[in-house]
Amino acid sequence: MQENIFFQSAATMPWVDLGNGLQRQIMGYDNNLMLVKVKFEKGAIGVLHQHPHIQSSYVASGVFEVTIDGKTQILRAGDGYFVPSNLWHGCVCLEAGELIDAFNPVREEFL
Repeated sequence: MQENIFFQSAATMPWVDLGNGLQRQIMGYDNNLMLVKVKFEKGAIGVLHQHPHIQSSYVASGVFEVTIDGKTQILRAGDGYFVPSNLWHGCVCLEAGELIDAFNPVREEFL
């Protein structure tokens, strides 16, 4: 578990370069919940994938074409989406932006 579980400063939390126009910043987590910011350059792709974690995401900025379980929709700043466990999902960034992802349980592979 991270050292300071109560407060996270965006200015001091490290960004991880994932390549292909994607960066991730883990903001807070325990065994049950994880909050993650993902920064996308225009044209970056969050490839279709699935995981056992429940995910809820908020579009903080930008425009994204999001696909969940074969259904696709364009989402803009202020919109969000929910992904139940094990459904295939992904996105294409149409205008540079940032997603805020919450996962249950923690995504151990991100640590």
